[in-house]
Amino acid sequence: MTVITVPVTNKKQFNDFINLPWDLHKNNPNWVPPLKLMVKQNLDVKNNPFYKHADLQCWIAYRDKKPVGRIAGILNKMHNQFHHEKLAFWGFFEVENNLATAKHLFHAVEEWANAKGMTILRGPANPSFNHECGLQISNFDSKPYFMMTQNPKYYQEIVEQLGHHKAKDMQAWLLDTQALTFHSRLKKKGDALRDAEGIVIRPINRRQYSKEVETLYEIYTEAWEKNWGFVPSSREEFFHLAKEMKSLLIPQSIWIVEVKGEPAAFGVFIPDLNQVLVKNRSGRLFPTGLLRLLWDTTINKKSINQGRIPLLGVKSKFRHLQLGALLYNNFAEKIPPLGYRFHECSWILEDNKPMQTGLHLMNAKHYKSYRVYDKPLGQNRHDHT
Repeated sequence: MTVITVPVTNKKQFNDFINLPWDLHKNNPNWVPPLKLMVKQNLDVKNNPFYKHADLQCWIAYRDKKPVGRIAGILNKMHNQFHHEKLAFWGFFEVENNLATAKHLFHAVEEWANAKGMTILRGPANPSFNHECGLQISNFDSKPYFMMTQNPKYYQEIVEQLGHHKAKDMQAWLLDTQALTFHSRLKKKGDALRDAEGIVIRPINRRQYSKEVETLYEIYTEAWEKNWGFVPSSREEFFHLAKEMKSLLIPQSIWIVEVKGEPAAFGVFIPDLNQVLVKNRSGRLFPTGLLRLLWDTTINKKSINQGRIPLLGVKSKFRHLQLGALLYNNFAEKIPPLGYRFHECSWILEDNKPMQTGLHLMNAKHYKSYRVYDKPLGQNRHDHT
């Protein structure tokens, strides 16, 4: 039976695009169904401020009217302006275990990107590096932490067979707070630094959340500026993400480091809602999913005993003070009493040696990897069969 790939142009196709992962992965016990509402928000070109500087096109592949694959092309104009590149991203990729089907999908994205004059295709990004990104390439028998990508092993094999090569690997590190090492030495060093450098580590004031987000935005823009693949978020986009995240926060989720009164670093901890979502196989919050989520995150807190540190950054002029290690140590001290034993620190760039050294010292383990791929465009425009 022939596979046809079509651009998503109507409600039925969009629903097929959203629902496809359930057809492919529902029998995998490690698969955590995403919240359909969050996926739709990340594809909402009318209301998501990311799309004020980005174009989106989605495709879905059918075999005998049955959805068997999907992909999106994303043209992030801010990325190209910031990095002086002609680059398009691919993301939201799902496919049956069939190389020909995947080839149809990538051909559609490549033709779209070529028509826009792009020279490189990079991904996955759903839809940017400020969201879920990277293809899982190891530890497939484990469940993902919240807002981390997940995929079967054959995705890697398919993508590489289609000519995509490694651009950068990203790591997830796991910290068991009951097996901490170096904690007391870090604490002593932190106490000494506080006295010598005027360092203050404080939780954000949730009653002044908007004001605190302004401080986070200032730190974020400078601290991540030299990171590979970084693109500065617009203020509107950053506040949009902060608003989405607010409902996920626990009282001591976000900590800011100040040095002699100047904001210097921050870190974010979020509970791993995937421990709840894995039981919500529908991906819907209504009518019963929301009740289940509220029960497990507020009343039956024992359902969640782990969390993720998705953001931790230090302004460059303060990096000699090892504020990142102090923040990790602070989380390891403040969060476990709330019931969260395991912390995933993700993602960490493969060449971020200072961060890896600090995690090693705390006895954290690099236990999972993700890969971002590049593929040159232009020379393969007519090889589709």
